Amino acid sequence: MDVTTERPPEASDGLPPAARRRAMVTVALSVTMAVLDISLANIALPAIAADLHSSPAEAVWVINAYQLTVTVLLLPMSSLGDIYGYRRVYKVGLALFVLASLCCALSSSLPMLTAARVLQGMGAAGIMSVNTALVRFIFPRAMLGRALGINAFVVAVSSAAGPSIAAGILSIAPWPALFAINVPIGIVALLLTGALPRTPHARHKFDVASGILNGATFGLFIAALDGFAHGEGVVYVLAELAVSIAIGIVFVRRQFRLSAPMLPVDLFRIPIFSLSVATSVCCYIAQSLGFIALPFLFQVAGGMSQIDTGLLITPWPLIVVVVAPIAGRLSDKVSAGLLGGVGLAGLAAGLLLLAWLPAHPSGWNVAWRMMLCGAGFGLFQAPNNRQLLGAAPRERSGAGSGMLATSRLLGQTTGGALVAVSFGLSEAAGGTVGQGAIASISAGAVFAAVAAVVSVSRLTSRVRAR
Repeated sequence: MDVTTERPPEASDGLPPAARRRAMVTVALSVTMAVLDISLANIALPAIAADLHSSPAEAVWVINAYQLTVTVLLLPMSSLGDIYGYRRVYKVGLALFVLASLCCALSSSLPMLTAARVLQGMGAAGIMSVNTALVRFIFPRAMLGRALGINAFVVAVSSAAGPSIAAGILSIAPWPALFAINVPIGIVALLLTGALPRTPHARHKFDVASGILNGATFGLFIAALDGFAHGEGVVYVLAELAVSIAIGIVFVRRQFRLSAPMLPVDLFRIPIFSLSVATSVCCYIAQSLGFIALPFLFQVAGGMSQIDTGLLITPWPLIVVVVAPIAGRLSDKVSAGLLGGVGLAGLAAGLLLLAWLPAHPSGWNVAWRMMLCGAGFGLFQAPNNRQLLGAAPRERSGAGSGMLATSRLLGQTTGGALVAVSFGLSEAAGGTVGQGAIASISAGAVFAAVAAVVSVSRLTSRVRAR
């Protein structure tokens, strides 16, 4: 693939320290907004439904519209990043996200809010698709693991603080304030984007047909999984899956004919890349199975309050805050296959121990198991991201970054659908909600164990020199 470079020669291996710090601040702010926005909207759903006179089922589209838009646009946006530069796509995405946040805050009806959330999802896709690609150019190659550790640290802090921040804001202000808070943060991030590095531009044109096929494939697949989760008719859901697979086959076949495919089938020929993607998907399925099922286990089966449940789950993201930066530094020297394998084995053990909790466990009995899950996940995340991104050529960093985000969303969405399937099967067999939750958490342990095996297999794979 022909590439022309706009970056100045001195920025070829990262930015100078001062510019590097400014660039990472804007990246950290955008990541914080994207992560917080999911938590804030989830917490606010009951208030949104009541205020806009809609049913809970209708209000869920405030979440679905955002997630579906992000999912179907990640790969097209990453392709645009390769063509027009990651900084340009990031800046446009960030500006759109800020504008859409203001529109969300000013919405006076559910259709208006849903449309604003679609716009916000477009902006978030622009940010998320090139976020890690930019980090690759902000930091020198030797510090890439450390940089991705910082990213993982920001995500973990935002995840841990999200529910508390949402509760605090809602205690003093109505739900529009949850979206309005993005505006000042986003403006600060936009003012700092001048520090972001210029990156190579690819010569190929954007493939519109691939963009349409990508959207149809992932959109129908996510819709089918969501149908499973909400108990839609089996025939209807299977039809969606069948159409998704059929379009997906056409999509993939087209990618093999392109020199720079939107779905990076060329990168999947690199064993270390494909194994890293597979590890990521399996891990996020495991994480989602645990995170979604645990509140049901604690509240419905265990009779705990929402506050107690929040406190018991908090050790997981808090330990990630501590472990992720350490794992990022280690990944610059130690194999991601080894670090990921050890971490994912810890995650599998933690989930299995949570599934085996006694009927009325003490707080500490739950907390140390959650800490084991968090430590395992934190040890996996940054090293895996580093190896996945590093396996792609630098001029294909956008494709690598987009695939990293796509694997995470696919894993989380699939995990959520599997929780619904577990609950449905348990109910059909005359079981309890607690049994369904335990089955989900146990399945999460299995997926984490599979991810550990796949991660360790990378020790025998060679990374093509860049």
